[in-house]
Amino acid sequence: MVNLRVVVTGTVGAGKSTFVRTASEIEVVEIERKITDKISTLKDQTTVAFDFGKLVLDANMDLHLYGTPGQSRFDFMWDILIKGADAYILLVAANQPSDFPYAREIFLFMNKRVQVPMIIGLTHMDCAGALPPADIVKNLDAIKDEIYPTIVTVNPNLKSSVLHALRVLVDLTNRSGFKP
Repeated sequence: MVNLRVVVTGTVGAGKSTFVRTASEIEVVEIERKITDKISTLKDQTTVAFDFGKLVLDANMDLHLYGTPGQSRFDFMWDILIKGADAYILLVAANQPSDFPYAREIFLFMNKRVQVPMIIGLTHMDCAGALPPADIVKNLDAIKDEIYPTIVTVNPNLKSSVLHALRVLVDLTNRSGFKP
């Protein structure tokens, strides 16, 4: 059995905890606290360490999912979680262009520490104000040498959507020559 360690990262409210809860076949370990700052208008709780879930993708592969905190004050956890990652997904809320610069910071942070397969998961594409994928990728400055990152639209509340995103990431990881 191969264990693939996948980090689920992104900005506050992009759907990281929901993504991990939706995918996981075990009760998710969540380390959350009540929000006491300006983010409280978005949600009541925030991840302060990580979310952990597990999914048996097929007979030969387990996915261990680690959801990062979205706030930069917990970036020490990003560092800890990404260092052992085999792959990661950056979730970006397509309807929150004001968060794109911060999503770019997260993208650069992760890529500075590891060179592992990654995809960009666009959430909230069905919401008013959602920008097209090409505009978001341009804002993230994610195009390198005219190579576009793999992008998927994902609804973190929908199991089939989350599984599709994870299968795309696993396929990319396998094509990259991943060896456990």
